[in-house]
Amino acid sequence: MRCLDRTMGNGMTTRSVVDGGISPGVLPALPPRLSTAEHAASVVRAQIASGALLPGTRLREEEVAESFSISRNTVREVFRLLAHERLVEHVAYRGVHIRRLGPTDISAMYLTRRLVEPLGVRAVLADQGSQRLLRENVDTAMAAIESADWQQVGTCDIAFHRALMDACGSVHLSEMFEKLLAELRLAFLQLPDVQQLHQPYVARNRTLLELIEAGDEDGAIRELEDYLVTAERAVLSKLTG
Repeated sequence: MRCLDRTMGNGMTTRSVVDGGISPGVLPALPPRLSTAEHAASVVRAQIASGALLPGTRLREEEVAESFSISRNTVREVFRLLAHERLVEHVAYRGVHIRRLGPTDISAMYLTRRLVEPLGVRAVLADQGSQRLLRENVDTAMAAIESADWQQVGTCDIAFHRALMDACGSVHLSEMFEKLLAELRLAFLQLPDVQQLHQPYVARNRTLLELIEAGDEDGAIRELEDYLVTAERAVLSKLTG
Protein backbone atom coordinates (compact mmCIF):
# COMPACT_ATOMS: atom_id res chain seq x y z
CA MET A 1 0.00 0.00 0.00
CA ARG A 2 1.36 3.42 -0.96
CA CYS A 3 0.06 6.76 0.38
CA LEU A 4 0.49 10.07 -1.40
CA ASP A 5 -0.10 13.43 0.31
CA ARG A 6 -1.11 16.40 -1.84
CA THR A 7 -1.45 20.00 -0.65
CA MET A 8 -4.51 21.63 -2.19
CA GLY A 9 -5.00 25.27 -3.17
CA ASN A 10 -6.81 26.02 0.08
CA GLY A 11 -3.81 24.92 2.14
CA MET A 12 -5.41 21.64 3.19
CA THR A 13 -3.59 18.35 2.67
CA THR A 14 -5.46 15.39 1.26
CA ARG A 15 -4.27 11.82 1.14
CA SER A 16 -5.07 9.29 -1.54
CA VAL A 17 -3.99 5.66 -1.24
CA VAL A 18 -2.76 4.39 -4.58
CA ASP A 19 -3.45 0.71 -5.37
CA GLY A 20 -4.48 -0.05 -1.80
CA GLY A 21 -7.78 1.82 -1.93
CA ILE A 22 -9.01 5.23 -0.84
CA SER A 23 -8.59 6.85 2.55
CA PRO A 24 -11.59 7.67 4.77
CA GLY A 25 -12.84 11.18 4.13
CA VAL A 26 -11.46 11.53 0.60
CA LEU A 27 -14.99 11.09 -0.75
CA PRO A 28 -17.33 13.47 1.12
CA ALA A 29 -20.77 12.27 2.18
CA LEU A 30 -23.65 13.12 -0.13
CA PRO A 31 -26.74 14.90 1.16
CA PRO A 32 -29.69 12.46 1.02
CA ARG A 33 -31.32 14.22 -1.93
CA LEU A 34 -28.11 13.79 -4.01
CA SER A 35 -27.70 10.06 -3.42
CA THR A 36 -28.01 9.06 -7.06
CA ALA A 37 -25.51 7.58 -9.47
CA GLU A 38 -25.31 10.79 -11.50
CA HIS A 39 -24.62 13.01 -8.51
CA ALA A 40 -22.21 10.56 -6.92
CA ALA A 41 -20.32 10.38 -10.23
CA SER A 42 -20.13 14.18 -10.31
CA VAL A 43 -18.54 14.21 -6.83
CA VAL A 44 -15.97 11.57 -7.79
CA ARG A 45 -15.28 13.53 -10.98
CA ALA A 46 -14.67 16.70 -8.96
CA GLN A 47 -12.35 14.85 -6.58
CA ILE A 48 -10.36 13.57 -9.54
CA ALA A 49 -10.16 17.07 -11.04
CA SER A 50 -8.99 18.54 -7.71
CA GLY A 51 -6.23 15.95 -7.31
CA ALA A 52 -7.76 14.32 -4.24
CA LEU A 53 -8.00 11.04 -6.16
CA LEU A 54 -4.81 10.27 -8.07
CA PRO A 55 -4.32 8.14 -11.19
CA GLY A 56 -3.99 4.51 -10.21
CA THR A 57 -6.11 4.84 -7.05
CA ARG A 58 -8.39 1.86 -6.54
CA LEU A 59 -12.09 2.54 -6.01
CA ARG A 60 -13.61 -0.24 -3.92
CA GLU A 61 -17.36 -0.76 -4.17
CA GLU A 62 -17.86 -1.09 -0.45
CA GLU A 63 -15.84 2.05 0.37
CA VAL A 64 -17.67 4.20 -2.17
CA ALA A 65 -21.04 2.81 -1.08
CA GLU A 66 -20.30 3.61 2.57
CA SER A 67 -18.96 7.12 1.80
CA PHE A 68 -22.06 8.06 -0.22
CA SER A 69 -24.59 5.97 1.71
CA ILE A 70 -25.73 4.36 -1.53
CA SER A 71 -26.17 0.74 -2.59
CA ARG A 72 -23.45 -1.25 -4.27
CA ASN A 73 -25.67 -1.54 -7.34
CA THR A 74 -25.70 2.26 -7.53
CA VAL A 75 -21.92 2.29 -7.10
CA ARG A 76 -21.61 0.01 -10.12
CA GLU A 77 -23.67 2.52 -12.10
CA VAL A 78 -21.32 5.29 -10.88
CA PHE A 79 -18.36 3.28 -12.16
CA ARG A 80 -20.13 2.72 -15.48
CA LEU A 81 -20.73 6.46 -15.91
CA LEU A 82 -17.14 7.34 -15.06
CA ALA A 83 -15.78 4.63 -17.35
CA HIS A 84 -17.88 6.08 -20.18
CA GLU A 85 -16.14 9.41 -19.49
CA ARG A 86 -12.75 7.63 -19.59
CA LEU A 87 -11.95 8.58 -15.99
CA VAL A 88 -11.86 5.08 -14.51
CA GLU A 89 -11.12 1.64 -15.87
CA HIS A 90 -11.77 -1.92 -14.75
CA VAL A 91 -8.61 -3.99 -14.53
CA ALA A 92 -9.10 -7.76 -14.52
CA TYR A 93 -8.55 -9.24 -11.03
CA ARG A 94 -7.67 -5.77 -9.66
CA GLY A 95 -10.99 -3.94 -9.70
CA VAL A 96 -11.80 -0.36 -10.69
CA HIS A 97 -9.02 2.25 -10.72
CA ILE A 98 -8.64 5.90 -11.65
CA ARG A 99 -7.18 5.79 -15.15
CA ARG A 100 -3.56 6.34 -16.03
CA LEU A 101 -3.24 8.04 -19.41
CA GLY A 102 -0.76 7.21 -22.15
CA PRO A 103 0.61 9.16 -25.13
CA THR A 104 -2.26 8.19 -27.42
CA ASP A 105 -4.77 9.57 -24.88
CA ILE A 106 -2.83 12.84 -24.62
CA SER A 107 -2.65 13.34 -28.37
CA ALA A 108 -6.36 12.63 -28.77
CA MET A 109 -7.26 15.23 -26.14
CA TYR A 110 -5.10 17.95 -27.66
CA LEU A 111 -6.46 17.19 -31.12
CA THR A 112 -9.95 17.77 -29.74
CA ARG A 113 -8.84 21.00 -28.08
CA ARG A 114 -7.36 22.31 -31.33
CA LEU A 115 -10.66 21.61 -33.06
CA VAL A 116 -13.05 23.20 -30.55
CA GLU A 117 -11.23 25.95 -28.64
CA PRO A 118 -11.03 28.32 -31.65
CA LEU A 119 -14.84 28.39 -31.44
CA GLY A 120 -14.45 29.80 -27.94
CA VAL A 121 -12.02 32.48 -29.12
CA ARG A 122 -14.49 33.67 -31.76
CA ALA A 123 -17.34 33.68 -29.25
CA VAL A 124 -15.50 35.52 -26.48
CA LEU A 125 -14.47 38.36 -28.81
CA ALA A 126 -18.04 39.65 -28.61
CA ASP A 127 -18.60 38.82 -24.93
CA GLN A 128 -17.24 41.43 -22.52
CA GLY A 129 -18.47 39.49 -19.49
CA SER A 130 -16.48 36.41 -20.52
CA GLN A 131 -13.43 38.58 -21.19
CA ARG A 132 -13.64 39.91 -17.62
CA LEU A 133 -13.79 36.33 -16.36
CA LEU A 134 -10.68 35.46 -18.39
CA ARG A 135 -8.90 38.49 -16.91
CA GLU A 136 -9.84 37.41 -13.38
CA ASN A 137 -8.40 33.94 -14.05
CA VAL A 138 -5.14 35.37 -15.37
CA ASP A 139 -4.82 37.76 -12.41
CA THR A 140 -5.53 34.96 -9.93
CA ALA A 141 -2.96 32.73 -11.61
CA MET A 142 -0.34 35.49 -11.45
CA ALA A 143 -1.01 35.92 -7.72
CA ALA A 144 -0.77 32.14 -7.23
CA ILE A 145 2.67 32.15 -8.89
CA GLU A 146 3.82 34.73 -6.34
CA SER A 147 2.79 32.40 -3.51
CA ALA A 148 4.07 29.27 -5.33
CA ASP A 149 0.59 27.74 -5.23
CA TRP A 150 0.98 25.57 -8.31
CA GLN A 151 -2.23 23.66 -7.68
CA GLN A 152 -4.10 26.98 -7.92
CA VAL A 153 -2.15 27.95 -11.03
CA GLY A 154 -3.27 24.72 -12.71
CA THR A 155 -6.86 25.28 -11.59
CA CYS A 156 -6.81 28.78 -13.10
CA ASP A 157 -5.40 27.46 -16.36
CA ILE A 158 -8.24 24.97 -16.66
CA ALA A 159 -10.80 27.62 -15.63
CA PHE A 160 -9.45 29.99 -18.31
CA HIS A 161 -10.06 27.49 -21.09
CA ARG A 162 -13.41 26.44 -19.62
CA ALA A 163 -14.50 30.09 -19.76
CA LEU A 164 -13.48 30.25 -23.43
CA MET A 165 -15.76 27.34 -24.27
CA ASP A 166 -18.61 28.52 -22.05
CA ALA A 167 -18.63 31.77 -24.05
CA CYS A 168 -20.02 29.72 -26.96
CA GLY A 169 -23.30 29.44 -25.06
CA SER A 170 -23.69 25.76 -26.01
CA VAL A 171 -24.56 23.37 -23.21
CA HIS A 172 -23.44 20.46 -25.39
CA LEU A 173 -19.98 21.95 -26.03
CA SER A 174 -19.59 22.91 -22.37
CA GLU A 175 -20.54 19.43 -21.13
CA MET A 176 -18.19 17.77 -23.61
CA PHE A 177 -15.36 20.11 -22.71
CA GLU A 178 -15.89 19.63 -18.97
CA LYS A 179 -15.37 15.89 -19.41
CA LEU A 180 -12.27 16.52 -21.50
CA LEU A 181 -10.87 18.83 -18.80
CA ALA A 182 -11.37 16.19 -16.11
CA GLU A 183 -9.48 13.70 -18.27
CA LEU A 184 -6.77 16.28 -18.97
CA ARG A 185 -6.35 16.84 -15.24
CA LEU A 186 -5.61 13.12 -14.90
CA ALA A 187 -2.73 13.59 -17.30
CA PHE A 188 -1.41 16.57 -15.34
CA LEU A 189 -1.54 14.58 -12.10
CA GLN A 190 0.79 11.98 -13.61
CA LEU A 191 3.53 14.53 -14.26
CA PRO A 192 6.30 15.06 -11.69
CA ASP A 193 6.89 18.84 -11.83
CA VAL A 194 3.69 20.87 -11.63
CA GLN A 195 5.56 24.19 -11.56
CA GLN A 196 7.32 23.48 -14.83
CA LEU A 197 4.04 22.20 -16.27
CA HIS A 198 1.87 25.22 -15.47
CA GLN A 199 4.07 28.30 -15.06
CA PRO A 200 4.89 28.99 -18.75
CA TYR A 201 1.23 28.93 -19.75
CA VAL A 202 0.12 31.70 -17.42
CA ALA A 203 2.03 34.18 -19.59
CA ARG A 204 0.63 32.56 -22.72
CA ASN A 205 -2.93 32.82 -21.39
CA ARG A 206 -2.24 36.50 -20.74
CA THR A 207 -0.95 36.96 -24.30
CA LEU A 208 -4.01 35.20 -25.69
CA LEU A 209 -6.28 37.40 -23.59
CA GLU A 210 -4.54 40.58 -24.76
CA LEU A 211 -5.10 39.58 -28.38
CA ILE A 212 -8.76 38.89 -27.61
CA GLU A 213 -9.15 42.22 -25.82
CA ALA A 214 -7.57 43.94 -28.85
CA GLY A 215 -10.12 42.29 -31.13
CA ASP A 216 -7.41 40.42 -33.07
CA GLU A 217 -9.26 37.23 -34.00
CA ASP A 218 -6.63 35.86 -36.40
CA GLY A 219 -3.78 36.59 -33.99
CA ALA A 220 -5.64 35.05 -31.06
CA ILE A 221 -6.39 31.85 -32.96
CA ARG A 222 -2.79 31.55 -34.15
CA GLU A 223 -1.58 32.04 -30.56
CA LEU A 224 -4.06 29.45 -29.27
CA GLU A 225 -3.04 26.86 -31.87
CA ASP A 226 0.67 27.34 -31.15
CA TYR A 227 -0.07 27.23 -27.41
CA LEU A 228 -1.85 23.88 -27.72
CA VAL A 229 0.81 22.32 -29.96
CA THR A 230 3.54 23.43 -27.55
CA ALA A 231 1.58 22.17 -24.53
CA GLU A 232 0.98 18.77 -26.11
CA ARG A 233 4.67 18.33 -26.85
CA ALA A 234 5.61 19.36 -23.32
CA VAL A 235 3.14 16.96 -21.68
CA LEU A 236 4.19 14.06 -23.93
CA SER A 237 7.85 14.77 -23.25
CA LYS A 238 7.35 14.75 -19.48
CA LEU A 239 5.03 11.72 -19.56
CA THR A 240 7.36 9.55 -21.64
CA GLY A 241 10.66 10.98 -20.42
